[in-house]
Amino acid sequence: MKSKILVDLERLKYLNSGIANVFRNLGKTLGKSLDITLYIPKNETINFKNYKILIQKSLHKYFPFVYVKYNIIHVSHQLSSYFHFKFSHQKKILTLHDLNFLHENLSEFKKAKTIVRINNNIKNADAIVCISNFVKDDFLKNKSLFKIKGDPKVLVVYNGISFPDYKEVMADKFQFLKNKDFILNIGVMFPKKNQLCLIQMLKYIKEDLVLVSSDINLAYEKKILNSIQEHNLENRVHILKYISEEEKIWLLKNCRALVHPSIAEGFGVPPIESMFFGKPVFLSNLTSLPEIGGDLAFYFQNFSPEHMADVYEKGMKNYDAAPEDYAYKLRQRANIFSAANMAEGYEKIYQSLLK
Repeated sequence: MKSKILVDLERLKYLNSGIANVFRNLGKTLGKSLDITLYIPKNETINFKNYKILIQKSLHKYFPFVYVKYNIIHVSHQLSSYFHFKFSHQKKILTLHDLNFLHENLSEFKKAKTIVRINNNIKNADAIVCISNFVKDDFLKNKSLFKIKGDPKVLVVYNGISFPDYKEVMADKFQFLKNKDFILNIGVMFPKKNQLCLIQMLKYIKEDLVLVSSDINLAYEKKILNSIQEHNLENRVHILKYISEEEKIWLLKNCRALVHPSIAEGFGVPPIESMFFGKPVFLSNLTSLPEIGGDLAFYFQNFSPEHMADVYEKGMKNYDAAPEDYAYKLRQRANIFSAANMAEGYEKIYQSLLK
């Protein structure tokens, strides 16, 4: 009898987030040779018509018999509210996305509360899968904070994305950008994403800036808006919220470069998307981002506007000297982080735990 695997994708409830895109890719790419059931929110059923699914219900938090028939439970986020209990015949995998909360300016109470939530998932894991080597190293340094039974394997499987085809996409709503050179930033508008420094950099470069966000910290947004006004950049900074996938593709294909000065990143999907379209990427040299960009990205060593503008100008000069060759290398690197590679990594772990 074939072993049954349940993959928890309840984080698909955050529809337009980067993490939802990763999980959607994982669910659709996992091999059909394994007996896999996907645990998904009801609104996602349309995207998984030909898959075995179990619809998420709040009651499942309290009635573990719902998943007793599965041999492997894969909890794909450390803050999941589901599958805390494990039956004796089961193996459990937990995907750890980051421990950013330990390094943020949070109260000790909030940090302790987050540790409790992670402990609910990590305590009985047989394998802990980190989405980058940075996350793995951060976890091992802070392992003593967590109550872990036994000695689980700690592994790395990079997040993966499905790359769009090359069909031309015309986004009519962006006609105002059509004849402009612009740099692009994609990410939630939170302090950890550090978009404010991009506003301050603009007075040293000629390009416009497009900020795309699926979620916003209102206090941080206010700081950004005040900075735009202070530097008289109302006509050069364009804030776009909740755009479609097609609109995002148009922006990626038509930008000069992606700028991603994040200071807390377990992984980084936008730089991979940008590299896929052969666009240069400018990243902070912190956390996991050097793993993503490798030696093809250009890195900010600090966030002074003068330094960032200097890195940008020199990087673009380097790229523009041989754009076709550089773009080819960027696309090759992006392919390392494919959904197929991610699914293959998890399938190997499933199979090793079933032996």
